[in-house]
Amino acid sequence: MGVERVQALSFAGLKELPAQFIRPDHERPGNSKAVEGVTVPVVSLSHPHDVVVKEIGAAAAEWGFFLLTDHGMPPSLIRRLQEVGQVFFELPQEEKEAYANDHASGKFEGYGTKMTKNHEAKVEWIDYFFHVMSPLSKVNPEFWPKNPPSYREVTEEYNTEVLRMTDEVLQLLSEGLGLEGKVLKSRLGGEEIELEMKINMYPPCPQPELALGVEPHTDMSALTILVPNEVPGLQVWKDDHWVAVDYLPNALFVHIGDQIEVPCQM
Repeated sequence: MGVERVQALSFAGLKELPAQFIRPDHERPGNSKAVEGVTVPVVSLSHPHDVVVKEIGAAAAEWGFFLLTDHGMPPSLIRRLQEVGQVFFELPQEEKEAYANDHASGKFEGYGTKMTKNHEAKVEWIDYFFHVMSPLSKVNPEFWPKNPPSYREVTEEYNTEVLRMTDEVLQLLSEGLGLEGKVLKSRLGGEEIELEMKINMYPPCPQPELALGVEPHTDMSALTILVPNEVPGLQVWKDDHWVAVDYLPNALFVHIGDQIEVPCQM
């Protein structure tokens, strides 16, 4: 039996949400309204080095999240990255299904839909495409889409930029912890550090007040670097409140994941 894709449901003209997507009252978006007058930190890499170390250290310790500006990634590359992801999700359904993952058999890379682990849990309103980008020894080309034809070129260029940026952020975080600049990167694998790409698709929802695209969670990674768009919705938890993350053109969202946060609290 095939997986019911969220995008296919949406584009089929769904008028009401199936029961598996409807959240209980306390989980609905209306009950997680963002507190007003509070904004997440913005860190510019154009500031003097010692200033950036302090700013990133404070943002990581107090928020676990910040917006990164003046990072050197070309806006044109960000646009091309978004475009190839969008084109993939516009492909015919059967073409996308050729890349379907299968968690039951241990195949996690590819095209997927977030499913529940038990009958009581609710399903998130999201489809996604996921694969490893780096290191080369862990990259499996069969999971990379052949359409659009530019997908590989754009993703490899993006991979180079993200590796550079990851090096810089990890160095700044290391120094902010009073360590030598290479410490965090070396503990995370050094030159074999693993980068993973996940493209999220949140199609139009007929009853958005009843559903969630992504549940409240932490990330298992060391760092998550998000390429956002103009559509709002992301929130972070701070001081017992949800805080909205506003879109800032050309800024990247950086989230401190469990692999860094947990060891630093021990």
